[in-house]
Amino acid sequence: MKQSLQLRMGQQLSMTPQLQQAIKLLQLSSLDLQLEIQQTLYSNPLLELADEVEQAPEDVSNEELSNQLSDNGDTPDEWSKEIPNELPVDAQWDDIYPAAPSAVINNSSGDQQDFESYHSVTESLQDHLIWQLNLTPMSDLDRLIATTLIDNIDPNGFLETPIKEIWESLALSLNDDSPKQTVDEFGTDDDTLDLEEVLAVLHRIQQFDPPGVGAGDLSECLLIQLGQLSPQTPYIEQAQLLCAQHLNLVAERNFQQLSRKTGLEQTALEGAIQLIQSLSPRPGECIASDDADYVVPDACVQKIHGQWLVTLNSDIAPKLCINKEYASLVQRANDSQDNTFLRNNLQEARWFLRSLESRNDTLLRVSRCIVEMQQDFLEKGPEAMKPLVLADVATQLELHESTISRVTTQKYLDTPRGIFELKYFFSSHVNTAAGGECSSTAIRAMLKRMIADEPGSKPLSDSKLADMLQKEGIQVARRTVAKYRESLNIPSTSDRRRFKQNM
Repeated sequence: MKQSLQLRMGQQLSMTPQLQQAIKLLQLSSLDLQLEIQQTLYSNPLLELADEVEQAPEDVSNEELSNQLSDNGDTPDEWSKEIPNELPVDAQWDDIYPAAPSAVINNSSGDQQDFESYHSVTESLQDHLIWQLNLTPMSDLDRLIATTLIDNIDPNGFLETPIKEIWESLALSLNDDSPKQTVDEFGTDDDTLDLEEVLAVLHRIQQFDPPGVGAGDLSECLLIQLGQLSPQTPYIEQAQLLCAQHLNLVAERNFQQLSRKTGLEQTALEGAIQLIQSLSPRPGECIASDDADYVVPDACVQKIHGQWLVTLNSDIAPKLCINKEYASLVQRANDSQDNTFLRNNLQEARWFLRSLESRNDTLLRVSRCIVEMQQDFLEKGPEAMKPLVLADVATQLELHESTISRVTTQKYLDTPRGIFELKYFFSSHVNTAAGGECSSTAIRAMLKRMIADEPGSKPLSDSKLADMLQKEGIQVARRTVAKYRESLNIPSTSDRRRFKQNM
């Protein structure tokens, strides 16, 4: 084979570091973007917050502060008085000392703290159980077992891992390396850990608050709660029988099968089921944290003078700029190590600022395009949503579909009808009788309205809902209606009928 040289010309797209950084910032959510900005600020000394560049107000001198106090009528002599030894019972602090001037007690930083940051209490179910465990007298070995069991309880209050696996894991960890010495440290002479001892500790945890915690399944959870009630509670024995053996029939409310298998009368069955319904199927929810997680929108749309205007939320990311002092130290002809470090970081800072600007510009363009295409949704509601796909926006903005997908993922738009993810405005279409198209989001909204207006005695079936939609000109099959109904978490016809009969 003869070797030769050939010259070819071609074009190819190369992923430069600048392009990779722009794509990375484009697909980040607002929270991830803030983290990325903080990490960049820590690693690049040429970047700084624009707020820090502003000149801070001068500190108030002691002389000026004394003059302010004098102007308010508060002299140093009034604050230097000692508290009398004897005071009336109804004495107030303001009667002894004057109120502090507002200039002194005001926060100089001016930060507005959220109310929930001061008054919210974050306590998990594990923290609540550990607090009760610390108040319970136990041996060191039992406390180790209890801690392991509590770590395996999920937020709903159920034991995630089977008790046998927990016992095997504990026995293996206690007998590993030096079994005799490790077990002796917990006050026992036996080299093995008995399953009965783990079960005994589990039963002790099941007596903790909330009632029913530490159960392996729903039946055991309900039985634990029934066991903590008074023995004189009406229908408690019948409820224990149903929870232990026929819980599936109770869920189906099959009174005929329950009466035949248990021999209980209708009155006793209804009383026992009412008692079961008063119990908590997920006991851990009452200890769950109530801290609210708010969605911060990336853009906002408002109707001003009859037109919908889209603006970006400037509060989601801090304003950045290049440090002028460090940038002035960069010398073009200097190849020293310090100058090279500053020059490289200056170039990276410019790339980062340019990528941020490109991200904001693309997000604003896509948001405006979506609002322009979905004005009927803003005016009339979800039933007026038009079918829209990524290709439609990409064609109008002359961008790639992957770019539209990145910019609409985990980005939220604040509208007069609520905060929605940009992905919410994209949906498939269904043909109409007039030859047009209807959005699947609009069909879901119609189904939700029809089911909300249905008679309680006779809920609408999927076939009936499909017929009603066809009368409105929307051609959908019964299977499509069932799929949309399940996506809305709406129960079936029989379940809705059973639920409304029990209300």
